[in-house]
Amino acid sequence: MTNDKKSAPRIKVTKDGPCIVSGNVPLTEERVVRGPDGEPARWDEGPTVPGKETYALCRCGASKRPPFCDGSHVEAAFDGTETAGRAGYLEHVEKTVGPGVDLTWSEALCMEACFCHRGKGAWTYAEESGDAGNREEAIKEACACPSGSLVAWDKASGAAIEPACEPAIGLIEDPGPGLSGPLWVKGGIPVESADGFEYERRNRVTLCRCGRSEKKPFCDGAHGPAGFKTKP
Repeated sequence: MTNDKKSAPRIKVTKDGPCIVSGNVPLTEERVVRGPDGEPARWDEGPTVPGKETYALCRCGASKRPPFCDGSHVEAAFDGTETAGRAGYLEHVEKTVGPGVDLTWSEALCMEACFCHRGKGAWTYAEESGDAGNREEAIKEACACPSGSLVAWDKASGAAIEPACEPAIGLIEDPGPGLSGPLWVKGGIPVESADGFEYERRNRVTLCRCGRSEKKPFCDGAHGPAGFKTKP
């Protein structure tokens, strides 16, 4: 009898090597669309990248066939030591309380995507969220944050307001400045460290793929100053 059971989506960070993705996780390019003011305005889904049931994604930034690993981490003597904290999200957040919606923000997870800077900024919209339009904008900006660093909270129920995400990985590209960003992990895919620790499972997180983050395996925005790009 044939066993057709598929493995559940999972990401395993390897020591000084790639992220091993299992469970037939879709892999799609996610492009930043900037507004007239130059600030990120929305996301545009790009082409799907052919994957397999299991595949290895580069996290050293040196692969010659990105986003996949080609073994370049060995020649580059990549130090992929995981330095991220292991506390839960709510243990290290700053909170903004508004009349219509609250926001929490974690510096530890921020990758400087800057969707929260649109218009008056997410925090000002939250502080002025007694107005329905401001409340809606605060929520939109929080939900656009790929790392889940910024989260909006419903005042009535106290529940997090999260975008609906199926398990998938997005390859962030920012055509404006010509930069490549991190791996955008969606839908609560578990991420396991090289030593077997499972990080807090969340709806959205971002994993470094330039090799320069000081919060590995998570992105800290280092791809920006480094001018990291995977496209010509």
